[in-house]
Amino acid sequence: MNTTAARRRIVAGNWKMHGSRAETQALLDALLAPAQIDERVTCIVFPPFVYLSDAARTLRGQPIHLGAQDVCAEAPGAYTGEVAAPMLRDVGCDYVLVGHSERRALYGEDDALVARKFAAAQANKLLPILCVGETLAERDADQTYAVVGRQLDAVIAVSGVAALAQAVVAYEPVWAIGTGRTATPQQAQDVHAFIRGRVAALDAKIAAGLRILYGGSVKAGNARELFTQPDVDGGLIGGASLKADEFLAIWSAALADRRAH
Repeated sequence: MNTTAARRRIVAGNWKMHGSRAETQALLDALLAPAQIDERVTCIVFPPFVYLSDAARTLRGQPIHLGAQDVCAEAPGAYTGEVAAPMLRDVGCDYVLVGHSERRALYGEDDALVARKFAAAQANKLLPILCVGETLAERDADQTYAVVGRQLDAVIAVSGVAALAQAVVAYEPVWAIGTGRTATPQQAQDVHAFIRGRVAALDAKIAAGLRILYGGSVKAGNARELFTQPDVDGGLIGGASLKADEFLAIWSAALADRRAH
């Protein structure tokens, strides 16, 4: 299903638990330098929670959007250490990651909890980026589509397929995150096409407009080849987003591919 021209590219930088206040400011300053990022390709950064307020002040009126790396599924209340969706919206976030593989693997977040976080985000006018993907063992067992389909279906069961019109999906094969290994462009395309096809079975219009990002050791050297795949609409970038020149090169690859279409 090649409807690439109708979908705006997204390049999102997940900074994870890295950096300091000064390093965060320096990185934002570098990204906002003259003639760098503009909104022809949507750019989002996801700093650590403690730097969101600082980042929001820097990004006010700028062409880079702000997102949070996680959100609590509950409404504000007695949940020590958690951050509620209305708080993220209040501080200036437009986006939030839900279901990142590290949250699933390290903190035991299951599909049901991810679906609740997705719903909480949307209820508070945050645009969720739903992360899905398989481990190496699951890929080797030929379970990729079963796992990704299950993760996607859990969200649709709670929020309905129409909710995906105000969301983004990120395919991140767990075996390719931070390992230096990357899915081949064809491997990425195959899974992205599967995701779009699964949504299309419920609503073809929403499927055509759904942005599906690839995440997994994306860097300047492989970004263009990945982004030229018809169902790859940009990237969820990890380590490479911590280097301004590398992240800008990835953004440029997404912009060049957009022009090509």
